[in-house]
Amino acid sequence: PDVTFTDPMTSLSGVDSYRKNVDMLAGRTLMGKVLFEGAGINLHSVTGGEIIVTDDNSNTVRVDDIVTRWTLRLTAKVLPWSPEAVFSGVSVYNIAVGGKEGLSIVGQTDYWDSINIQPDTSSTNVKQQYKTVPKNIAVSDFLAQLAPTGFLAPTAAPEMPYLLLRRGDGYELRKYPGFVGVETPYMRRDYGFGSLGAFSKGMNPLAPSMCKVYNDDNVDDGDGKEKMMMWPLKFAFPGEGTDAPPAPPAAIEKAGSGQWASVNIMSQPERIVAIRAFEDAAMGPVVRNCDRELRAMLKRDGLEAEDGSDQFVVFTQYDAVHSMGKRRSEVWIDLKDGGHPF
Repeated sequence: PDVTFTDPMTSLSGVDSYRKNVDMLAGRTLMGKVLFEGAGINLHSVTGGEIIVTDDNSNTVRVDDIVTRWTLRLTAKVLPWSPEAVFSGVSVYNIAVGGKEGLSIVGQTDYWDSINIQPDTSSTNVKQQYKTVPKNIAVSDFLAQLAPTGFLAPTAAPEMPYLLLRRGDGYELRKYPGFVGVETPYMRRDYGFGSLGAFSKGMNPLAPSMCKVYNDDNVDDGDGKEKMMMWPLKFAFPGEGTDAPPAPPAAIEKAGSGQWASVNIMSQPERIVAIRAFEDAAMGPVVRNCDRELRAMLKRDGLEAEDGSDQFVVFTQYDAVHSMGKRRSEVWIDLKDGGHPF
């Protein structure tokens, strides 16, 4: 049988058409070489494909759909500022029994996390959660990623790596490796930056700076529980497991004693985090409103936050203090194990 392919912007039929579309995105055709570069895909999971025998005494066999979750990136080099477009989503493969190999893929339907997720549906039920939308919505989503971003403030340090699992509607899901860092209580963020900067001199700390504030105080006052600032120092490389690596010897020697009595070493295992970005100054009303918006989005898309995470707000900053340009700040919420499809 012939094969069909459908995604939010494209509908194709036939193996040759499918192959040409893939080659274009990968920059292997003339048009693809002009338009795109750096295409790459991360495959997060493959599920389904169970063999099902009908119960009508005919012993007919069929194969359930196969579902993959992925993230695709490509750079539009045809534009002078070379923007990167990112798509994450699912592919549903329809399997037919028969043919030379015994089984064949007769259809592939792709859905994007940013536009195809239906509200108030289960994040583990793909066929219920993902539905088609008009193509103009997909085109708008793609074009919005190609717009110039303006002058960005430089990051204060190299950024800790992560795997992007989802580019959703208003948020991202990321998997961070286990890492070890140093933390200190602070009254004002510039004081926290100064203290951790002096402590970690020569240790090559990483971005972002992570601040944790409790919901019984304001971000910039000294009431209620202590506000904490943390800087990552080292992360686990692929193949090193999910736990945090050991802290640098210099950090172990200094932390918790003398002038560094308030600085502690903190270890964080691998985790999946929901992220919502904001550009305004990280004042109390701003970060708490961003946190509320993110929690509403998680509920809408069938995702579950870690128990107890509503008692505080975690926000991060990437750029140096007093730097010029468009700032990058985010609110983070850890997701519960089993509260997401990854």
